[in-house]
Amino acid sequence: MPLSMNRDVFITCAVTGSGDTVSKSSHVPITPKQIADAAIEAAKAGAAVAHCHVRDPETGAAARRLDLYKEVTDRIRSADVDVVLNLTAGMGGDLIFGNVESPLPLNPRGTDMAGATERVAHVAECRPEICTLDCGTMNFSLGDYVMTNTPSMLREMARQMTGLGVRPEIEAFDTGHLWFAKQLVEEGLIEDPVLIQLCMGIPWGAPDDLNTFMAMVNNVPDNWTFSAFSIGRNALAYPAAAVLAGGNVRVGLEDNLYVAKGQLATNGQLVEKAVSVIEGMGARVIGPAEVREKLKLVKR
Repeated sequence: MPLSMNRDVFITCAVTGSGDTVSKSSHVPITPKQIADAAIEAAKAGAAVAHCHVRDPETGAAARRLDLYKEVTDRIRSADVDVVLNLTAGMGGDLIFGNVESPLPLNPRGTDMAGATERVAHVAECRPEICTLDCGTMNFSLGDYVMTNTPSMLREMARQMTGLGVRPEIEAFDTGHLWFAKQLVEEGLIEDPVLIQLCMGIPWGAPDDLNTFMAMVNNVPDNWTFSAFSIGRNALAYPAAAVLAGGNVRVGLEDNLYVAKGQLATNGQLVEKAVSVIEGMGARVIGPAEVREKLKLVKR
């Protein structure tokens, strides 16, 4: 993909994620009402897309309960602001080995392996406009945890998402994930227009230095739409990098808890900062209606 700055940019806000961030910031939403309110806040601040996980309302731990997704979805759709709904489908592929000397049996605390139909059950129930597809397996963070997405699993999940009329947002954490995404498109399991998110700086995927980022960007086909983000300390710089490289922007408390050094953020503040960067570069922030037209989404 040739380098060409994007002049019409949409912002995705990833409002909560599934990581261990609840103990680090009181702004991370936990309950369905809090998550929906965060998505609405982000939309009012300028986000066209709200990317949502759900959490156990009692503990804040990652969850994938249908009732929680349904409540979040209903609350967002009944709000007085429009936003494109994007639900994660990344849960259900968590594999935690015992230890380095005795990898089996698997550690039951945190291991959560589900079949393809179960992993997209909330997508079938809620019918968001977009849902994510983590397009590969990788060592994730520290210890004995592996994010597991086999080729067979990804093919079946992509088939079901497409059959439901939901646009997959391919999550590429490394170059091999991007390679396999092209294979899914070639096999007709993901239809045009293709949407991909370049997920940078997550241990132990693609690092977020600019050389690696541009290697990823340069392997995105010209007719695909891409967004990009990084986590942690470089998250605030990535809106500029993504726009300059021709892409769109993702921010939110899933990826980064701070709006400035030592200053905890809300989702709305992170979106406002992204809007400022985008407009300061001479680009335009587009809304949900234009995103739906661009990506041929079905509003529900």
